[in-house]
Amino acid sequence: MTTRTAADYQKVAQDIAAILDKPGYDDGSIGPVLVRLAWHASGTYDRKTKTGGSDGATMRFKPEATDGANAGLEHARAFLEPIKAKHPWISYADLWTLGGVAAIEAMGGPRIPWTPGRTDKDERTVKATEIPPNGRLPDAAQGASHVRDVFYRMGFTDREIVALLGAHSLGRCHTDRSGYDGPWTYTPTRFSNQYFKLLLSTKWVEKKWDGPKQFVDEDDEIMMLPADMAFVLDGEFKQYVELYAKDKDIFFADFASAFGKLLELGVKRGKTKL
Repeated sequence: MTTRTAADYQKVAQDIAAILDKPGYDDGSIGPVLVRLAWHASGTYDRKTKTGGSDGATMRFKPEATDGANAGLEHARAFLEPIKAKHPWISYADLWTLGGVAAIEAMGGPRIPWTPGRTDKDERTVKATEIPPNGRLPDAAQGASHVRDVFYRMGFTDREIVALLGAHSLGRCHTDRSGYDGPWTYTPTRFSNQYFKLLLSTKWVEKKWDGPKQFVDEDDEIMMLPADMAFVLDGEFKQYVELYAKDKDIFFADFASAFGKLLELGVKRGKTKL
């Protein structure tokens, strides 16, 4: 068996970065949906039962594959298939997490600490108990207590929670996926601290429509979800929103640390750690 080097994984990351531009898809980039894939593949971890997380790439199987919170991620997984075909030696679990890391850096974000060594569960032998149940990912309709329940289950602090949600500087919601609609920021393909600045500076009003409750600016160009608004309504969370809005460097450092931690949750490696 060939021993892979850091250079091998760097080549995969470069190939991922090379396919990010996609005219006609969302805002012209698949970067945000790759970040969401890495996030959701990892965010099922439960530290009490030590189940879930990115190891195993179990989103290939039901019920995780059909979790409503993962709607649309079949597109992200499909976008990475040509990379898997070119580098068949890499596990899906490593590919999906590296995809998020490569996308963040390519979109102007920080370098995320990432270590390979995740393995894939075999669909012929995977046990039902090895696939996380639905309901472990955040519900955007909920408030601060739900957000804490989800992230405390994984072992994150309030500061790390706010840092991680800064990923909402990227991407947009879709009515055919989450039911919500619109981007969080004016630059949804550039990683920045704009999400925090807008949370604090924009006058948010409830959107008048037939869809689920969400908030928009007065021109209905950008939006926030109820879970986003929890960060300005909760004093503990708000102090970090204010910190990150003021200091991009602190946000980038905290995000890199927290996202790197997220990708490591539940990963079991052999002795071949790079």
